[in-house]
Amino acid sequence: MKTSVLSLASAALLVGAGTFAASAQAQQSFQYPQGYVGGDAMFWSLDPDRGSSRDDVGLRLRGGAQFNEFFALEGHLGTGGSDGNVELDYLAGVYAKGILPVSPDVRLYGLAGVTEVDFDRDRESGFSYGAGAEVDIAHNLSLGADYMRYLDKSAYNFDAASVGLRYRF
Repeated sequence: MKTSVLSLASAALLVGAGTFAASAQAQQSFQYPQGYVGGDAMFWSLDPDRGSSRDDVGLRLRGGAQFNEFFALEGHLGTGGSDGNVELDYLAGVYAKGILPVSPDVRLYGLAGVTEVDFDRDRESGFSYGAGAEVDIAHNLSLGADYMRYLDKSAYNFDAASVGLRYRF
């Protein structure tokens, strides 16, 4: 599942990069702080130390404030999906986002913060981290993909790969 999710995320970024290359956009300038919201398909995986992993697809909303071209604060709210005996009721988290502009329209980023995850049988919180990339496809719209380790507990790991759109305002 992880390999196919990463392949899907890579394909989405390539399509976005192709769209960017075909549409020779002028260099964009934004004023900071800048708010944004986004929606993603979230391909999550619960991998216990013993037993088989659980995988499914949910939805994730994210929003934040970018304070300059290198730093933002971001929040995630996700839900949906069940696999067998495990159902994801929600995840909620807050993250510091370090941004590396590769070009005026392409950015790499890393996230670090805390997340609370509520499964139908258990609720846990802890340190979370991840990385991703974004490609602008219009003036205020970007296509992005990321991979997050939401929980790293002694009995299991909870990860998600997400692909979606972000709108800057």
